[in-house]
Amino acid sequence: MKIKKIKIENFRLLKNFELDLEDKLSLVIGKNNCGKTSLLAALDKFLNQSDKNKFSIDDFNIDFKNDIVNIIGDKTIDLENFNPIGIKLKLFIEYTESDDLSNISKVMMDLDPANNFIVLGFEYVLRAEGLFKLRIESKEFLDKEKRKLSTKKGTETEPTNDLLYFLKHNHGDYFKIVKKSIEYNLVSEQENDDNFIDLDFEKIGIKEIINFKFISAKRDVSNKEIDKTLSSQTSTIYKKTEASDDQKAAIDDFKDKLSETDVILSEIYSKLFESVINKVKTFGGIKEDDSLIEIISTLQHRELLEGNTTVMYNHSGNSLPEHYNGLGYMNLISMIFEIEILIQDFKKKREEKPSDINLLFIEEPEAHTHPQMQYVFIKNIKSLLGQGIIRDDGVNGELQSIISTHSSHIVSESDFDDIKYLKKVDDTSVIAKNLKELKNEYDTTTNQYQFLKQYLTINRAEIFFADKAILIEGDTERILLPTLMRKFDIDEEKKYLASGTKDDLLPLLSQNISIIEVGAYSHIFEKFIDFIDTKTLIVTDLDTTDSSDRKCEPSVGVGYSNDALTFFFDTPSLAELKSKTIANKTFSKTGGVWSFSATGRLCVVYQTLENGFTARSFEDSFINLNRSFITPLKADFKGLQNRSDFDNTSINAYILAENCIKKKTHFALDILYHSNQDFSNWEIPSYIKEGLSWLKQD
Repeated sequence: MKIKKIKIENFRLLKNFELDLEDKLSLVIGKNNCGKTSLLAALDKFLNQSDKNKFSIDDFNIDFKNDIVNIIGDKTIDLENFNPIGIKLKLFIEYTESDDLSNISKVMMDLDPANNFIVLGFEYVLRAEGLFKLRIESKEFLDKEKRKLSTKKGTETEPTNDLLYFLKHNHGDYFKIVKKSIEYNLVSEQENDDNFIDLDFEKIGIKEIINFKFISAKRDVSNKEIDKTLSSQTSTIYKKTEASDDQKAAIDDFKDKLSETDVILSEIYSKLFESVINKVKTFGGIKEDDSLIEIISTLQHRELLEGNTTVMYNHSGNSLPEHYNGLGYMNLISMIFEIEILIQDFKKKREEKPSDINLLFIEEPEAHTHPQMQYVFIKNIKSLLGQGIIRDDGVNGELQSIISTHSSHIVSESDFDDIKYLKKVDDTSVIAKNLKELKNEYDTTTNQYQFLKQYLTINRAEIFFADKAILIEGDTERILLPTLMRKFDIDEEKKYLASGTKDDLLPLLSQNISIIEVGAYSHIFEKFIDFIDTKTLIVTDLDTTDSSDRKCEPSVGVGYSNDALTFFFDTPSLAELKSKTIANKTFSKTGGVWSFSATGRLCVVYQTLENGFTARSFEDSFINLNRSFITPLKADFKGLQNRSDFDNTSINAYILAENCIKKKTHFALDILYHSNQDFSNWEIPSYIKEGLSWLKQD
């Protein structure tokens, strides 16, 4: 039995949110503030209801709050036919013939054997009677606020405390928690909200059906000497293990040893406390031996572990206290301990059966851990969680897990098909996408999807968490681009200082930009770029060719060999490419086709006419613009050969790049090495500069 889908309405950014879950592990990723923590909070508030995690007005989606205000003021609404509105959670549960159906039989809405879904609904809603009461009492409140202001100022004005202020403090009087089992239509694959069983009215509990636990990102782990987090967790693990009767032999042996120790300690106590016992005895009593006492040992197995178990770690044969360990290791160990504690909770007591569905949410396991440890965690966690709920009595259960993360290192070691990508649509809503759906976008006869899958997970998973991305061709751009961005920022700052104006945009290096080296395959990434909808700059080369398709100088070229330019610009001629300005290089994808759009979130730049010369690649573009920088230093440029050619002004930049650059990476490093402090002794090629300027915009 598995949760196949989660739907959430009107909870924070999760306005109309759907998330498909994998049978074992779902990895939920996305940029900051895209709803990962909200997903956990919604599950916790509905499935683990308590006074500590009640709903607040801040849990209401922004648009939904505005809707409530409008509905309160709309007197045309027929309360008799008013449909409840509010925060809603729906769990779509799939079961099979092999599952024990004794618990869910109470909530089944369809006895058709082919329909193996149930939908559990949890709502915090405003019903008609609540709306009626809210209208009256909110009006009384607002009238009272007006009278207050009238008394102070002498005239009635709009109240300082408005309707949302009233709702903030009183929404619990009007919104109510509702639990339902909702009809599921197998044909339409949609739920029917009008047909349901009210679980509270029917006194049907759901704890036997679903048990939800989580490990929060806010973990109480520190490496201070006074902190005993790990040691205290061992006591908790013991209590949980004893309650479930797992490891019975070991627990019985522990108790037996304590009993034996009690006998030994009691004999010692009789001598240790002999003096005080005799003093008590001298006071006598009404009867003989009335004041005769004994002090005996009564070791309690639970309390003994509580304060007397210490986690040590071994370092070069020496046992050291837990707080000597690094915070990353302590966090990792603490998570493993916490998982063990929660699994014991999932097992339940020996007289109880595990719930049909056991859902564990681990939030941001990467906290305090370095990349290598994150690799270790994700490599091992799937097999650990995959063991499920195993009890000694054979009454076992499966475990379904969700892990949310910001870590590209965890993503790089994960199964691509497990990944759920959360993306902000606007300031009020988020959507979730299954990365495995990308497979359907690619031609099955090619290996492009496999290439994309391997490349992203092995090399460049950080693009999932970037606000913007730059796709580059090779090593030269990879080495130089961060410096080009730094120089661009410095030059922009100088420009604004000179003009006496302020730049309202963040510098490039202060923005969350991922640089991805893709070689000549940027066009293969186009479906992925569209999928994650991240603002993307592609920096590529013109790659001109002659009539025989051989590389040549752009001034004599008749064609080009760059597949990305062919793809994005729809097979233009070389002349058309040369004539395009930055305004004609931005694209949006509609109907599966990339086409020019002034507001597009994809921009493709390549070499353009500059100083009367059009370059073919970065190297000749840089030489054309910065020959006066290189020539005096040519002897010190380790990546050059035929250095005397730079003195011959009749040799153009293309020929110099072809004949004089010994190794491109060395040439790039030469540029960095010979740059002055503010990089003012050379210029950025215009095609890169215009691309960076476009990318900088919000």
